[in-house]
Amino acid sequence: MKLGNLPLRHKKAALGMLFVTPWLLGFIFLFLVPLIQSFLYSMNDLKLGKNGFDTDFQGLGFYRELFLSHPTFNRTLVEAISDIVINVPSITIFSLFVATLINQKFRGRVFARAIFFLPVLLAAPVLSLESSAEMASIATSVTGASDEGGFAFTSFELERLLLESGVSSIIVEYITGSVDRIYEVISSSGVQILIFLAALQSISPSLYEAAKIEGTTGYEAFWKITLPMISPILLTNVVYTVVDAYSRNELSEMIRDTAFQNLNFSLSAAMAWVYFLVVTLILVVTTSLISRKVFYYD
Repeated sequence: MKLGNLPLRHKKAALGMLFVTPWLLGFIFLFLVPLIQSFLYSMNDLKLGKNGFDTDFQGLGFYRELFLSHPTFNRTLVEAISDIVINVPSITIFSLFVATLINQKFRGRVFARAIFFLPVLLAAPVLSLESSAEMASIATSVTGASDEGGFAFTSFELERLLLESGVSSIIVEYITGSVDRIYEVISSSGVQILIFLAALQSISPSLYEAAKIEGTTGYEAFWKITLPMISPILLTNVVYTVVDAYSRNELSEMIRDTAFQNLNFSLSAAMAWVYFLVVTLILVVTTSLISRKVFYYD
C-alpha cells in the first residue's frame, strides 16, 4: 500500500518513525554497545593483561562496596539527588518567568534576550568563579556589605523573615536553597528560556484578544491560556533540565576520577549505573506527574 492511501493517523506514525530513525540508528551503533559493555564492567574486576583487559566475575560485589564500604559515595549520591530536586523546579520556574518578561514588547528586547542567554556561553567560567573566593567578593560588592560592616540581605535573614511570617519550614528551606544557588540557576537557564520563548510566541494572539474582550485579567490569562498552551514544552524543559543536571555535580566528577585517575573502571561503571538508574527513576516520576496536566491543542 502506498503512503498516499494510508489514513492520516498512519501517515503521522510513519513520519514520526522516519523522524526518530537517525537517533535510533545512532543509539544502536554508538551508544548501545558501550552501554552494555559498561554494565559488564560493573560486574567484573578488570585487570590489565597482555592482550588487553582480563575479567574476573564479581557479580554485585562492586555495588555492595559502593553502599556498604565506600567512604563518600552515599553522601555524594544524596547530595546529587538533592541538587536535582532543588535545581530543576528553580530553573524551570525562573526560565518561564524570564521568557514571559522578554516576550513582552519593549525597547531593547533583543538586547535583553541576549543578556539572559549570555550565561550559557560563559557557563564554565561562571561556575568556576562561583567556587572561588572571588565570587564572595563580587557578591559582597553587589549586596553592599563589607568586611568593616554594612548591610547585606543574606539567605539567613531571608529564612528568618519567612519563618517569622508563618511560612512552612519546608518551603523556607527550598526558597533559601534556591537563593544560595542563584548563580547556578541563571547559568543553567539559557536554553530553557529560549524553548519557553519559542512556545510563547507560538500561541495565537487571537486567544488573548478574545479573553480580553471577555474581561480576563493578565493573571487569569496566564493561568487559563499561557500555562495550558505551553504545558507540553514545560514537560520538555523539565526533562531537559534533569538530563542537563546529570553531569553538573560532584558525583559525575567522582565517576570520572575513579575511572581515569584511580583506574578503577569497574567501580566507576557501578557508580555510573547506580546514578543512571536513580536519574531514570526521577525522570519517570516527574514525567508521569506532569503528563497528567499536559494540554495538547489541536
